[in-house]
Amino acid sequence: MKFIKNTSGRSELDEQAMLLEYRNTGDLEVLGRLYERYMPLVFGLCLKYFKDEERSKDSVMLIFEELVKKLKIHEVSNFKSWLYTLSRNHCLMIIRSTSKHEFVQMEDNIMENEAFVHLDIDETRESKLHVMEKCIEKLPTEQKDTISLFYLEQKCYKEVSDITGYDLNKVKSYIQNGKRKLKICIEKNSEK
Repeated sequence: MKFIKNTSGRSELDEQAMLLEYRNTGDLEVLGRLYERYMPLVFGLCLKYFKDEERSKDSVMLIFEELVKKLKIHEVSNFKSWLYTLSRNHCLMIIRSTSKHEFVQMEDNIMENEAFVHLDIDETRESKLHVMEKCIEKLPTEQKDTISLFYLEQKCYKEVSDITGYDLNKVKSYIQNGKRKLKICIEKNSEK
C-alpha cells in the first residue's frame, strides 16, 4: 500500500465541493482523491490502536468502504474530524468484537475440555466482582445505566444514547464521572 502525502494545499472549500460531487454522482474516483489526502492520518490512528502494520493497512481499506456508504447518508461539514471519529470508532469496534470473540473461544475451550468438570472461581476474584457490583449499585441512576450499557454490554456511545434517551454529551459525562466514582468506591471497599 502506498501513501501519498498531500501537497496540493487544497482548502476545505475544495473538500466540500468534492463531498458534494461524490454525494451527487457516486464517483468513487472523487472520493478516492479526497480520502487519499488523509490515508496517512487514518493509517497512523489504526496503527496506534492495533500495533500491527498489516491489520492497520486492512483497516484503512475497510474505512474507505465505510466512507462509500456513509457519505451518501451523512452530511459532513468538517471531513477531517468526521473521518478521524469514524476511523477511531472503527478501530474500537474491531477491538471490542475481537475481545468478545477471544472470550467466547476461551469459554468454548473450557466447556469442551473434560478436565474442567467444575470450574472453581477463586474467592479473591469473586470478592472483587461482588465489590464492583455493590459499587455500581451505589452510583446515581444515570451513571449506573450508562456504565452498565457501555462496559458490561459493550454498547457504543451512540447506542447508549439511543437506549437511554440521554444526550450524547451527557452519556459521555455520565460514563466518565461514573467510572471515576466506581474506581474510588472499589479502592475504598477493597481495602476492608
